[in-house]
Amino acid sequence: MMGKYNERHGGPYDRGGADSYYRRPRDPHYYTKDTYNSIRIEKDKMTDEEIEAYNAGFDDNESFGYFKEW
Repeated sequence: MMGKYNERHGGPYDRGGADSYYRRPRDPHYYTKDTYNSIRIEKDKMTDEEIEAYNAGFDDNESFGYFKEW
């Protein structure tokens, strides 16, 4: 799926991938600009397309098996 979604830092696809990478639970959200330095948009305020992008980022990272090693 890479390339289909906007992969900007803080966006839905990026946040999905980051949650998977850090082994956080699936929790659709994104930031309006940079992660942690802008407004966080929660699932109830996201469009279907934004939720799809978040889930794709999460699923893509899961399929790659790229996880943070603590």
